[in-house]
Amino acid sequence: MQIRDIATAPMRGQNAGTSGLRRKTRDYMAPLFLENYVQAILDGTGGAAGKTYVLGGDGRYFNAAAIQIILRILAGNGADRVIMGQGGLLSTPAASHLIRKTGADGGFILSASHNPGGIDADFGLKYNMANGGPATETMTAAIVAASESITRIRMADSADIDLDALGAVAIGTMQVRIIDPVADYLALMEDLFDLDAIAALIAGGFTLRFDAMHAVTGPYARALLVDRCGASPDSVMNATPLPDFGGGHPDPNPVWAAGLMRLMMGPDAPDFGAASDGDGDRNMIVGRGCYVTPSDSLALIADRADLAKGYRRGLAGVARSMPTSGAVDRVAAAKGIACFETPTGWKFFGNLLDTGQITLCGEESAGTGSDHIREKDGLWAVLMWLNIIAVTGQSVADLMAAHWQTYGRNYYSRHDYEDVDSAVAAVLIADLRGRLDSLPGQSFAGLRVTAADDFAYADPVDGSVSTGQGLRLFFEGGARAVLRLSGTGTSGATLRVYLEQLVAAPGDLHQDAGDVLAPLAAAVDAVAGISGRTGRTAPDVKT
Repeated sequence: MQIRDIATAPMRGQNAGTSGLRRKTRDYMAPLFLENYVQAILDGTGGAAGKTYVLGGDGRYFNAAAIQIILRILAGNGADRVIMGQGGLLSTPAASHLIRKTGADGGFILSASHNPGGIDADFGLKYNMANGGPATETMTAAIVAASESITRIRMADSADIDLDALGAVAIGTMQVRIIDPVADYLALMEDLFDLDAIAALIAGGFTLRFDAMHAVTGPYARALLVDRCGASPDSVMNATPLPDFGGGHPDPNPVWAAGLMRLMMGPDAPDFGAASDGDGDRNMIVGRGCYVTPSDSLALIADRADLAKGYRRGLAGVARSMPTSGAVDRVAAAKGIACFETPTGWKFFGNLLDTGQITLCGEESAGTGSDHIREKDGLWAVLMWLNIIAVTGQSVADLMAAHWQTYGRNYYSRHDYEDVDSAVAAVLIADLRGRLDSLPGQSFAGLRVTAADDFAYADPVDGSVSTGQGLRLFFEGGARAVLRLSGTGTSGATLRVYLEQLVAAPGDLHQDAGDVLAPLAAAVDAVAGISGRTGRTAPDVKT
């Protein structure tokens, strides 16, 4: 097999965002764009010679073709072994587990997560480290530096391999092992949860619906919920992964999982509903007539995790991203365990997990996970909820009502203003940042600001400092708002506004969140001038 050097030069647009490099699919399909980025990853991480990698993706358009290219580059750079999922499929949680289980040096995950798929939609590539977690900011910076000085791509001249054939195949001296993408992950869930108790719950008449959104979790959900736990085959909706996710938006929230929400809020609702996203790392939890915010889900799991066999020893600590509500903070305080507030991005939990300072972590953007891997994990969260329900015998609504009665309720919502002109969004944030010091003591739409800052984080393990992570506004009466620009979009800018109002027990804990948060939303608009600057009278998405 011949190895050849392909001359190249740096390309624009290869600076990774919150979790990998997400761009339009056609950008990735452009000559040498993917090749450049893969070579930059290898160059920025010390080369591939003698190393083992995990490889797979969510099955979106260009997934299979991209895998063939990556295999040739890995072979050309002297990689020793690649472990990949059959058909090129591998959920992000399953990839993280495989990296850790096999002792791989790293992994390539092909996904744009919850973004739409298709030739005119989005594609992404994320590099995960040997601990199974996303590349740190330091490693990402090294990859970016390599992408800005690249001059050649090393690639093997080899034919495409059959991605569907289980077993081993060689590309030159590099061994490629194609495995069942579900089996190892299912075994891990068996270790963490009492799947027999969940099966008994279902056998007793408990009904559920899981919406895989035509994304990667379909095969995983079928194996776990239907084959292992005995749920009816129609319990898993949209179970076949499709390159364009069936024309849908694989983001598990009430807007994009509208069909599931209509079912769960209707007269014939099953007992439990859930959904996951494109690559399987996010989740939505819904009970009959009861939507659970990701922040509340994290808090309830923190309170009840010891009901699952893998967590009976209790939690070492918890962590949440800064925009996530403070609901989990009060659980941690009651249990006497540490609670960390980090920037947005799962990579910021890695050091805390690796040093045993936390067991559980989560983000308001539908991500929840634990120290079993180094990624958020959608099906893990679903099984945790089912395990809690199986042990307590309580419904989702009853569990949440009891939780709020004990800890109070953080009414919470995220407002997304999508595809805002990038310059307009940047000026809006810059102007507000420049006025933060003058805001305390001022009132806007009847609410008085008590504090305002630009969130920064000092990692307690390695001492690294991350600044400019989001603007926080605190108001009298337990209200808080956060404004930040998303790092996961591929066009324009997404302005995200996070609204939170604490109501302590025994206050009114069963109000409509929109009604409770309306005064805070008006105050934030008055502070930042969102409607005036963007021309938007309402957000595109409320979750």
